[in-house]
Amino acid sequence: MRFNLSEWAVRERSLVLFFMLAVVVAGVFAYTRLGRAEDPSFIIKTMVVQAAWPGAGIEDTLQQVTERLERTLQETPHLDFIRSYTRPGITTIFVNLKGSTTAEEVPDVWYHVRKSVGDMAHTLPRGVVGPGFNDEFGDTFGLIYGFTADGFTHRELRDYVERARSALLHVPDVAKIELLGEQDEQIFVEFSVRDLANLSINRSALVAALRAQNVVQPAGAIQTGDEKLVIDVTGAFGSEQDIANINFAVDGRMLRLADIATVRRGYADPPRPLFRTNGEPAIGLAIAMREGGDILQLGRNVDAAMAAIKAELPLGIEPHLVADQAVTVADAIFEFMESLWQAILIILVVSFIALGVRAGLMVALTIPLTLAGVFAIMWLLNIDMQRISLGALIIALALMVDDAMTTTDATLGRLAAGEPKEVAAVYAFKTYAFAMLAGTLVTIAGFVPVGFAASSAGEYTFTLFAVVTIALLVSWLVAVVFAPLIGLVVLKPPKKAATGPGRIMRLYRRLLSAALTARWLTIAITLALFVLSVLALPLIPRQFFPSSDRPELLVDLQLPQNASIHATERAMARLDAALKNDPDVERWSGYVGRGAIRFYLPLNAQLPNDFFGQAVIVAKDVEARQRLEAKLAKLLAEQFPNVVSRVSPLELGPPVGWPIQYRVVGPDLGQVRDIAFKLAEVIAADPLTRAVNYDWIEPAREIRIRVDQDQARLLGLSTEAIGSVLNTVVSGAPVTQVRDDIYLVDVMLRATDEQRVSLDTLRTLEVPLPSGRTVPLSQFASFDYEQTYPLVWRRDRLPALTVQSDIAPGELPETVVGQLAPEIDALAKTLPAGYRIETGGTVEESAASLASVMAVLPLMILIMLVVLMFQLRRFSLTSLVVSVAPLGLIGVVLALLVSGRPLGFVAILGVLALIGMIIKNAVILIGQIESERAAGKNAREAVIDASCARFTPIMLTALSTVLGMIPIAPTVFWGPMAFAIMGGLMVATLLTLVFLPALYLATAGRERASPA
Repeated sequence: MRFNLSEWAVRERSLVLFFMLAVVVAGVFAYTRLGRAEDPSFIIKTMVVQAAWPGAGIEDTLQQVTERLERTLQETPHLDFIRSYTRPGITTIFVNLKGSTTAEEVPDVWYHVRKSVGDMAHTLPRGVVGPGFNDEFGDTFGLIYGFTADGFTHRELRDYVERARSALLHVPDVAKIELLGEQDEQIFVEFSVRDLANLSINRSALVAALRAQNVVQPAGAIQTGDEKLVIDVTGAFGSEQDIANINFAVDGRMLRLADIATVRRGYADPPRPLFRTNGEPAIGLAIAMREGGDILQLGRNVDAAMAAIKAELPLGIEPHLVADQAVTVADAIFEFMESLWQAILIILVVSFIALGVRAGLMVALTIPLTLAGVFAIMWLLNIDMQRISLGALIIALALMVDDAMTTTDATLGRLAAGEPKEVAAVYAFKTYAFAMLAGTLVTIAGFVPVGFAASSAGEYTFTLFAVVTIALLVSWLVAVVFAPLIGLVVLKPPKKAATGPGRIMRLYRRLLSAALTARWLTIAITLALFVLSVLALPLIPRQFFPSSDRPELLVDLQLPQNASIHATERAMARLDAALKNDPDVERWSGYVGRGAIRFYLPLNAQLPNDFFGQAVIVAKDVEARQRLEAKLAKLLAEQFPNVVSRVSPLELGPPVGWPIQYRVVGPDLGQVRDIAFKLAEVIAADPLTRAVNYDWIEPAREIRIRVDQDQARLLGLSTEAIGSVLNTVVSGAPVTQVRDDIYLVDVMLRATDEQRVSLDTLRTLEVPLPSGRTVPLSQFASFDYEQTYPLVWRRDRLPALTVQSDIAPGELPETVVGQLAPEIDALAKTLPAGYRIETGGTVEESAASLASVMAVLPLMILIMLVVLMFQLRRFSLTSLVVSVAPLGLIGVVLALLVSGRPLGFVAILGVLALIGMIIKNAVILIGQIESERAAGKNAREAVIDASCARFTPIMLTALSTVLGMIPIAPTVFWGPMAFAIMGGLMVATLLTLVFLPALYLATAGRERASPA
């Protein structure tokens, strides 16, 4: 005889009651300690490899550095693709792993990259600096403060910010803190080339003298019988004044450095990337949380620490909150918990109305028990409370009470038949437990594609599968172990037998009887509706992930790619002026020469570039954000005509960037550029595209100095000597460092401003000769301008030029790409061999993510079939159950078309999960029909009686699920999935109760019932 868990629970009441209390306590304990976050953590499987070759042109850098590194990196295990970004003298390579790479494998792959590149580093040209590695590309800095100063120097402000940083590093859960916009100090020694030559001062000797005096070198130690005395030789520079006072021996006389050069302290020129807060120059302080931490607790701890820090700051230095993920998460969790309680209330109302007070109370008591168990397991598995896991709880909530309703309904039925409470309480397990378990496993199988999709999107949504699986398994255990014990206390036998079926049941019975009589017509109508829904599927707009409902806006400003950081700063200042008095703006921050630091996990982080600036604007609310987006788009189009600009809300899901992207890939840069121009014309001609641009294409001017090598050698000059002089004069060369408190201040030797910033004076630049004389550069060199590319992107070792654009408001990328497809396909057919056009952006990421889900679909189907065969034991019955699964598409299409919601990645996951929900009801219904036939009823009677017996629990479960989704239906992220499940489940449930009985009677009804 099979073991009956419910019977054991009734027999061991004290022990089970203890377990119930333990689960509740564990759940409350776990709930208070669960991590809180905005989004689920997912590994950004990208490593950045960088190398520099100072002085090299872009062609040499491409061929000698980028190419060599890429050849090695292509041997990386689990490699998806390599994308490189090359500027003159600088190579940046992104190593992107396949989405199927597991989190455990990633560190080993990065070790392999470091080792393989280290092994080949000796093959790089002499003078290459690096390569360096960054595998912390996905660090998220959820808390950012901007420190502004009124009446203080930048160095004084930085001192206070560094002290704040040191204090905040002691705050629990703080993992890392980075400074933004800090400028390194430098001491400039500026000289006149002509004056040095007139005084017969050798520049190399000057540099050597400075370095020799400032060197750090051990001078030994004296050991005595009692102590050890360390010898320290003075002479190191402590300030710019020490440098100015140094004396040089020239022709037997001593000259003070201040007499032959200007010595002053300043900041790096050109500056490092700048940071601005509300239009004011600032230093940012960005705080990252340790993995698994609680952002809400971190926010409270940082607030307390910042209050103490602010109390010690002098008047004039003010910290401003720039980004506060803790507040965002607190609001999001509050809204989701509110939705969760609303869903619980809806389900309880349905239970009390449909089942009565006592039966409704029994279902109600199982909810906190199930949630407590779920919270405890989530805590043990380190699953935080975040967007996906909280949404999963709401989705799973109605499914949780399904088994409890079945147990309650079965127990009430046996009590009404006059059985004792102890016998009635264990009946549900004996009759339905394994059917419920099979249904639970099939429902879980429906979420398998979510859990095992090998992509960034799959990793992002993994906790949806995890939490639903936990919830369903816990709910089954609660229904068969705890619910019978609750029933003993709560339920009572009905006072009198029902006089007959209610009005709804009578209506259903008549409908079912008519459907069974005209069963072939019923089947035909259902199939026609299914075909119609398939044909209507293309009418539903497609979407990968929606935009975030946060109030932030990102404003990107991309100047011509040869622009200086000063030009970008001026553009950002004009944007600041436009934002200053806008009533829709709460606050904003600006990044000059780089993109925003990753303050939000799905942010599309930008590379540091002098020509790029980005503003992060926090609107007062979402409505204000929408107004602001329209205003800024118009402002940028009218007042920033030479800037490629984009205004966009934050993204959800894996970061993508520009929604429309096409890559032109081929071996020759010029040919790739020509094809890109043609492609851009096609894209720009579409009325739904906006701001068509390129990630690189603009050639830039460079000054080419052609040295007459014979003449130079006659003068005793070499290319190395000429280059060294030019670098020192024009840009400046570091000669030593001053150790100032916690800083190292470079001492830069360079010419005076009037000798280095003018193109005209470059021709008359006096070049010192070994003899001590000087000659103008134009005497042995000629000057001309040439055009070159300031940067080149490559993908898998081939030049790749991306044509990208925004889309018209209200449109979706998939729609626009579909509209562009015929013309782009026609263009692609005209390309020479070796050249191709690839679709990128949102559509590419969506296709890859969907493919990862579809790859797991066979596993989902296999699990479902295995469970169904174990439960039903007959091919015919399994086929019947499976035939109902696709019918949910009828309701999905109808719900999405009526609501206007797109069929996105999350909605598709909901559709797949819907299959499991539908099959669960079908399994229990078929099991009931077979049970009725085994009792001796003919096929029609068995179908009608079984369908009527299962009508209430099936409809209650469906109604609870549909109504329980109402709180999340209006949300941006979960809305499409909610509508898909609501429409699909409601229609599929009706078809399960009408179409499935008709199909059973038409096919399996002629078979003899299998023995009980």
